[in-house]
Amino acid sequence: MGSIEQTKDTRHLSDRLYAAAVVPLQADGETIDEPGYRKLLKYFIAAQEKQPDLALIANPEAGDIFYLSQEEQLKVASITTEEVAGRMPVFSGCASNSTKGAAEFSKKIMKTGVDGLFLAPPVGAMDITFGWDPENYPEIWGDYLDAISKASPGVPIICHPSGVVTFEYGIGLPKEPTLHLLDRFPQIIGWKMTYNYSGNRIVSRAIKKRSQYVALLPAMGAYFHEFLAAGNFDGTLTGSFNFALEPMLDHINAWRKGDLVKARAIWDGGLAELQEYVYAEFGRIHIRYKTATYLRGLIDTPWLRSPMPKPRKAEVQTLFTLLSKLNVSLVDRTKVDKIVNILEK
Repeated sequence: MGSIEQTKDTRHLSDRLYAAAVVPLQADGETIDEPGYRKLLKYFIAAQEKQPDLALIANPEAGDIFYLSQEEQLKVASITTEEVAGRMPVFSGCASNSTKGAAEFSKKIMKTGVDGLFLAPPVGAMDITFGWDPENYPEIWGDYLDAISKASPGVPIICHPSGVVTFEYGIGLPKEPTLHLLDRFPQIIGWKMTYNYSGNRIVSRAIKKRSQYVALLPAMGAYFHEFLAAGNFDGTLTGSFNFALEPMLDHINAWRKGDLVKARAIWDGGLAELQEYVYAEFGRIHIRYKTATYLRGLIDTPWLRSPMPKPRKAEVQTLFTLLSKLNVSLVDRTKVDKIVNILEK
């Protein structure tokens, strides 16, 4: 198995502000809107000129990866690297419904020119998804990562450690299996912090105590103020950048400069309220990501590919109201009403 050491040579990849880019669909809710995706990428590329540590994730969960064919995943990764053209790092998801399939597919994804892989636990039967006990059976994800690492040796990996919801950790992987996987796979350079507040503190402290550096990349925008205050923020990997990039960057940069007054003003000026609504229900996060991105005028439809559901009327209206409190561009109210009128509920 190939491996890399996490050194200064890889921290330029790990300590980044990663946007988990949504993939816009056409009006039919099925066909990828390629021009629309290129438009969204250009938005992030323009932002990176002012925020040099911005980076991109192609094929994240926010980008409907579990409902895209492998051909479509390759297309998304290829479009992303083509548009970015080396301006910033790009990691890509790599989804397959078998371990062997994911391992073989990882080689094809890497040929698109991405800088590394963004990997979640395997999908499928209840034994390895909502029935998985990672503390007793860490090999469920470990063997999956091992196969991919052998197929694509030495490739940097950022992990998306989601699992069964627990009181202590939220949807994040518990501390012991996290440390087991980090020790087993030195090519993991970043750990997406999908945890609730208490889980983030526990896992952040444990990762920081390790001799090998792995970047803490918080994901849940509703906790960014606290994570920045605690110093558990080496970068981020979040879908919230799709719809709240400008105020989020202002907030992060205020913290980095030690300007607590400005950071609080941004957070309390509407950003916290928006993020708290988006993350209030685990089963609605990606729906709200995409709806809010549509309301920003950055994509032309709010649809996700089925079986992902459409937003509710109340979600569209609430998100528009919350976004209106921020100093960001929005679609005209007529576009809001048009979508609301299409929806049944």
